[in-house]
Amino acid sequence: MIRYKQFTLDNGLKVFVHEDFSTPMAAVNILYNVGSRDEDQERTGFAHLFEHLMFGGSRHIPSYDIPVQNVGGENNAFTSPDITNYYITLPADNVETAFWLESDRMLSLSFDPNVLEVQRKVVIEEFKQRYLNQPYGDMWLKLRPLAYKEHPYRWATIGKDIEHIERATMDDVQDFFFRFYRPNNAIMVVAGAVTFDQIEELAQKWFGDIPAGPAYVRNLPKEPKQTEERHLETSANVPLDSLVKVFHMPGRYEDGFYAGDLLSDILGRGKSSRLYQQLLKEKAIFNSISASVTSSLDPGLLLIKGNLNPGVKLEDADAAVKEILQELIENGATDEEVTKVKNQSEASLAFSEVELLNRAMNLAFAANAGNVEWANNDAEIIRNLTSADIHEAARNILKPENASTLYYRSEQKVLA
Repeated sequence: MIRYKQFTLDNGLKVFVHEDFSTPMAAVNILYNVGSRDEDQERTGFAHLFEHLMFGGSRHIPSYDIPVQNVGGENNAFTSPDITNYYITLPADNVETAFWLESDRMLSLSFDPNVLEVQRKVVIEEFKQRYLNQPYGDMWLKLRPLAYKEHPYRWATIGKDIEHIERATMDDVQDFFFRFYRPNNAIMVVAGAVTFDQIEELAQKWFGDIPAGPAYVRNLPKEPKQTEERHLETSANVPLDSLVKVFHMPGRYEDGFYAGDLLSDILGRGKSSRLYQQLLKEKAIFNSISASVTSSLDPGLLLIKGNLNPGVKLEDADAAVKEILQELIENGATDEEVTKVKNQSEASLAFSEVELLNRAMNLAFAANAGNVEWANNDAEIIRNLTSADIHEAARNILKPENASTLYYRSEQKVLA
């Protein structure tokens, strides 16, 4: 249970306070309700670009990292298809430094053309290193438009085409900032050795005068139900052939999400999972294999990915995976399997909440999704799941017409 109190400033900034005096630290997390799903399809990659620009200096603060380091703190950020999240951990005695820094860059970036050029080059280089020059790095660039035909999840967070970032103008940057980086489109969570009254006073002092922006009303196209299996083949200079299968499933806070999540654990979490036991240990078809879920806010994907052993055909490996999936569709999981993955999931959840920053983020994620109390519901949902729930998830998610399959072939010659 993550305890919290909350208030909202007149400009719409929602603030949640989680008091924990068992630590001398504080975590300040600011979530902006914008991700790559909110981008224009002809201007993708902007949410991720802004993650970088927000560290390039704001109206009154030319360097962001140095003041954080001077008070013994650390900071970072990440972008997803759904959100952009910034966080600082620092000694609680110095928590006002985080308010000073975050409020200034919410007020306005410096909009220095040199910063835009520097960060543009950084993002372009990241695109090349992580997505083009890394083995299997372009997997999601190919998978997303295969699985999604209408929803903006069809492009990756880095962007659909790096030319979109290359063409970005300062007018584009300013328009994006003042549209999304407003207090009424943000959620702040402060956790640690702080009091509610202290945070309320600091929030009003540092954020209260920042003007609100126009209300952002999200109106994204819904992804139509997939009715037939999809296939794509590609090849590259990678070490091994790789098989990737994705299936549409409920979003992170939707009914059925955790049944799908536990289903993925039964399939491919650890060495006792079905895929590992049957296709790596017993039959030696795969060199590695796992299953996971994307946990996106809108309906996401259950992913199965495996690298094949040399000499195994992708078609044969795919058939072997399908056989295991069909078994789950027809017969479901055993009570023993369900109990095991429920225990694993509850343990992981409890362990994650040991970290102060994780608690702050969980509150921010749930509040942004529509109900902060969802941050405290996960354990009970997991505990109440039954074998019948997992069986229903298998029938709904793993059916063949819901699958998109990528054959990623190695162009390297196998040495005799």
